[in-house]
Amino acid sequence: MHRYFSDEEAIIFTLLLLVFFLVIIFFSRMLAPFLVSVVMTFLLQSVVNTLQRFRMPRLPAVIIAFSLFLGFLLAVLFWLLPLIWQQILSLARELPGMVRAAQVWFVEMQSAYPQFLSQQHIDQIFTEASGELRKLGQWLVGLSLSSIPSLVAWLIYLILVPILVFFMLKDQEKLVAYVSSLMPEKRTLLSRVWNEMDDQITNYIRGKAIEILIVAGVTWACFVWLGLGYAELLALLVGFSVLVPYIGAAVVTIPVALIALFQFGTSSDFLWVMAVYGLIQLLDGNVLVPLLFSEAVNLHPVSIILAVLVFGGLWGFWGVFFAIPLATLLKAIFHAWPKLHTEDAAD
Repeated sequence: MHRYFSDEEAIIFTLLLLVFFLVIIFFSRMLAPFLVSVVMTFLLQSVVNTLQRFRMPRLPAVIIAFSLFLGFLLAVLFWLLPLIWQQILSLARELPGMVRAAQVWFVEMQSAYPQFLSQQHIDQIFTEASGELRKLGQWLVGLSLSSIPSLVAWLIYLILVPILVFFMLKDQEKLVAYVSSLMPEKRTLLSRVWNEMDDQITNYIRGKAIEILIVAGVTWACFVWLGLGYAELLALLVGFSVLVPYIGAAVVTIPVALIALFQFGTSSDFLWVMAVYGLIQLLDGNVLVPLLFSEAVNLHPVSIILAVLVFGGLWGFWGVFFAIPLATLLKAIFHAWPKLHTEDAAD
C-alpha cells in the first residue's frame, strides 16, 4: 500500500477509475446513446481535422462532417437495414429446407461411414435443431409483437445521437476545458495516461471503422460475383467479425460455409466461395490490420482474448468494441503509475 498509494494523485486516480467503471457497469444501457455519440465524434473529428488542414474554419468543417454523418445514417436506415431484415426473414423461411437437406446428407454419410455416425446420433442432432428452429420462429413473432416500444426507443436514440454528435464536435474545446476544470490541479499521472491513450484510441476507432467497411465491402463484392445468396447479410457478419480478434473470423466461417454448402453442395463453386473467404481473412490479418494499426500498442494475443471476454461480458457489444483500447489503457496505467522504489520506502 505504501509503495503504490503513497502519492495522493494515485489515490484520486484510483477513485476516478472506480467511479468510471461503476457508472459504466450499472448505467451502460442508459448511456448507450452517449457511447455511440462518442464513437461517432471520434470518427468525424478526423474529417474535421482534415478539412481544417486545408485552412477551412472549424464551424464549416463541422457542418460538412456532420452532413456526411447524417447522409450515412439515412442510407443505413432506409437502405441497408430493410435489406438485411428481408434477408433474415428469407433465411428463416429457408432454414427448414436447409435442415432437411442436411439430414439427407447426414444419412448418406452414415450409410458410407457407419463407424463414425449412428442413426441415433443423427436423430438426436436434428431433434435439437428442430427445437432451435421453433425457438427462432417464436423469437421472430415476439420481436414483431414487441416492436412498438423498441421502435420508440430507437426513435429517441436517432434524435439524441445526432444532437450529441453535433454539439460534441462544435463545442469540443469547451467540453474538454470543463472536464479538465473538474480534475485535480496536480494531474501528472492523468496527463501521462491521457497523452498516451488519446492518439491510440482515435487511431483504433478510425482504423476499426475503415477495416469494417473495407472487409464488408470486399466480401459483398466477392460473394455477389460468385453468386452466393444472402451476400449482404453475410458481408455484414464478416465485417463486424473483425471486432473480435481471432474468434470472430472462426465463428462467422460457420454461416458462410453452411449457406454455401446448401446452395452449391460440394461442387467447385463451394470450394471457390471458401477459398475466396479464406483469402479475405488472410489479407485482412496480414495486410490490412498492420497498415491500419501500425501505431497501436502491441498486446499479447492472450491479453486481447482475455480483454474481449472480460469487457464483453461486462458491457456486451461496446465492451467487445472497446476491449483492445481498454486493455491498452490498463497497460498504460500500469506503466505510468507512481510507485516508491524499495530504497525510498525503506527511508
